[in-house]
Amino acid sequence: MMLKIGITGGIGSGKTTVTQIFQILGVPVYNSDLGARKLMMEDVALKADIKHHFGEGAYLETGNLNRKYLSDLVFNNTEKLQLLNSIVHPAVFKHFQNWCSLQKAPYLLKEAALLFETDFYKQNDYNILVSSPLEMRIQNVMARDNSSREKVLTIINKQMPENDKEKLADFIIHNNEKNFLIDQVLALHDCFLSKV
Repeated sequence: MMLKIGITGGIGSGKTTVTQIFQILGVPVYNSDLGARKLMMEDVALKADIKHHFGEGAYLETGNLNRKYLSDLVFNNTEKLQLLNSIVHPAVFKHFQNWCSLQKAPYLLKEAALLFETDFYKQNDYNILVSSPLEMRIQNVMARDNSSREKVLTIINKQMPENDKEKLADFIIHNNEKNFLIDQVLALHDCFLSKV
């Protein structure tokens, strides 16, 4: 039996760093955001669906996804964002299931920015939240994306509140300057191996 573990965290929380540590331990990681981008570029039916609902402008003449056009459309429009998610998420889930069937490890991770916001988290055996202090998250994103503090806060304020995620998580990894990430990951790694 292979365990499926979801892993999420708000923007700038350090979930990518955490998943990289798991990967060093030999754990396969499916990145939902990269999977979605790949499918939105390569899946013919999905592309047609996106164009149908969001217009031809959703794709550039080169055939690449027009990310700015789409994000401008959905960023302040909850209805359009839900529509886009309802088109993309099932395709990503199917892609994830196919990927799972090719894995041979005792457990695997599914990294997703939106994990608890969809019902797909219920299909995982366990879910991990990477939690980080707000100020640290703001500084991380400002440095990474060269964004203004205001822009980062706007994004954070649109995400599900941290305490709501904590209630749904089975495990929390604290990415702060007090707790060592590697120790927390190793403890969870041993925990998951013991459950297989």
